[in-house]
Amino acid sequence: MAEPVPVAWPPAPIRTERLVLRGSEAGDRAAFIELFASPKVGTYIGGPRPREELEGAVPEVPGQRLGLFVAALDGAMIGMVTLDRRNAGRPGHGQPGGKMVRGAGPDAGEADLGYMFLPHVWGCGYAAEACAAALGWFAANDRAMCLAVKLGFTEVERFEEYGAEQWLGVRPSIPASD
Repeated sequence: MAEPVPVAWPPAPIRTERLVLRGSEAGDRAAFIELFASPKVGTYIGGPRPREELEGAVPEVPGQRLGLFVAALDGAMIGMVTLDRRNAGRPGHGQPGGKMVRGAGPDAGEADLGYMFLPHVWGCGYAAEACAAALGWFAANDRAMCLAVKLGFTEVERFEEYGAEQWLGVRPSIPASD
């Protein structure tokens, strides 16, 4: 099996009309705690976590991992967007008879897009703006698309979605040998 292509993380900040998507910083710690302690946000992620627990568990610079973008407005974190490799065993996986890749991310395969924003900015369009920018970055990862082709994916189409060009490739199932 081919080794994954390393991806520099965090990437250069991505600027949208109103936001900056960037890697996390020490100044984001309070916003991370607020996100995970919020009863409103918790409604969609299995419930809020106790603030005291988070104060003791969240590192000085939280969220430092491949695929996590902090969404910042005027320099302050208001939410986050995540792009993660999709586990093949999760519901909603791929297409029958093959594997699907949208955007051919850092390690060819399906991707999950996740986002969480502080409740005071809900309804302002920030999540859509941030997710579109992250997906645009994901689809623009030419090295990853080259890797997808090397791994046997064939480009089916390019299309406009989330405000950016997306790449859809399919790899046929490998027939069992006799």
